[in-house]
Amino acid sequence: MKLLALDTSSVACSVAAQVDGAVIERHEEQPREHTRLLLPMIRGILDEAGIALGDLDAIVLGNGPGSFIGMRIAASVVQGLAFGAGLSIVPVSSLAAVAAQVFDESDAEQVLVAQDAHMNEVYFGRFRRGRGGLPVLAEAERLQGIERLELPTGTRPLAAGFGWQRYPELRALNEDSLHEIIPVLYPRARYLLPLGAIAFEDGKAIDPKALNPAYLRQKVAEKPAPVS
Repeated sequence: MKLLALDTSSVACSVAAQVDGAVIERHEEQPREHTRLLLPMIRGILDEAGIALGDLDAIVLGNGPGSFIGMRIAASVVQGLAFGAGLSIVPVSSLAAVAAQVFDESDAEQVLVAQDAHMNEVYFGRFRRGRGGLPVLAEAERLQGIERLELPTGTRPLAAGFGWQRYPELRALNEDSLHEIIPVLYPRARYLLPLGAIAFEDGKAIDPKALNPAYLRQKVAEKPAPVS
């Protein structure tokens, strides 16, 4: 299978390709540089892999939740590439990509991913280890306030994502329920690839026109109501 994956939902601009089992990745953490970095990174990855865009089976998109501007950049680029090459898009949770890295690097059975949503909130997802060690969503992703989390009794999951660093009070309120907070902060495109491959095989690829970024906070994209 030949897949291209990318994620710009955080300060990280991350691109990876899978070509018949081999993985090539570019990953840079540079705030507000996604527009400059993304297309050259894609070109470099495809050149190194020795394939053209049209050789791909699909493009895997880290579809948020995350930065509104970052998500729009990735969505626009992916839609343009997919339209031009006649490819489908496989949207994958950016929180799941963080969880996938945690499961790959540890023997954890559960992980709580929190990413900064600003306004004293985080984008939150709880994942359990599924088939092949890949994350399965244990409850719906949501906007979460800086408060004590309601977790199943008897579990002490790992925690990851920049939200735990951004809001120390979130960490303090939940420290006794967590096994450890580990320094996996942002999604990496290489961890989108196995999730995208399974979704593609399960028939979850979509037409580029059907792409709907997972903003969670929809009001970010709305114009403010006029003042009366």
